[in-house]
Amino acid sequence: MRILVAEDLFLLRDGLVHLIEACGHEVVATASTGPETLEALRAHRPDVSVIDVRMPPTQSDEGLRAALTARQEIPGLPILILSQHVEQLYARELLADGSGGIGYLLKESVFDADQFMDSLERVAAGGTAMDPAVIAKLLSAGSPSRGLAKLTEREHEVLGLMAEGLSNAAIGRRLFLSESAVGKYTTSLFGKLGVYDDQDTNRRVRAVLTYLHQS
Repeated sequence: MRILVAEDLFLLRDGLVHLIEACGHEVVATASTGPETLEALRAHRPDVSVIDVRMPPTQSDEGLRAALTARQEIPGLPILILSQHVEQLYARELLADGSGGIGYLLKESVFDADQFMDSLERVAAGGTAMDPAVIAKLLSAGSPSRGLAKLTEREHEVLGLMAEGLSNAAIGRRLFLSESAVGKYTTSLFGKLGVYDDQDTNRRVRAVLTYLHQS
């Protein structure tokens, strides 16, 4: 994969670059400010980008703004956002365009190299990778949509784990269910959410976006 790393802290940026390259991927560019990030996204159109929310010059939301602008110009551009804390507004803004290829992880997740690289690869493939803490924060902030209200407790659990990026097999292991049983739950919840598509990957992304954006 061709990857962009945008992070203003040198040690973290350098560590991410070394991790990514050690896993056999190419870092096509790095950036340490919001404007540099947007310029690099436009110039390189990487397979996926790792972008910090807060970057110079304002240290507010420069990284996120660069990511959002780039995704408006290049629809579906895969972006994995890193944040020190769960910032609900930023997560919702990232999800607002309704397409996949997005992720939102807390920086502490980077310390688990396998988990981080799995999330990065998932986002690059057009999927989602959401930190469980981010999901919990989003869910605590609002009431369920009509579609979500139709889900059973078990379907809600399955969709929540799907939002974390888990496969049906991984969800089954977490909930002590067979993979075929998880498949039945996903088919049911897709129908209740009105998510119909021939490609299961696209349906999963759309269901997750419904779950996170409308919660």
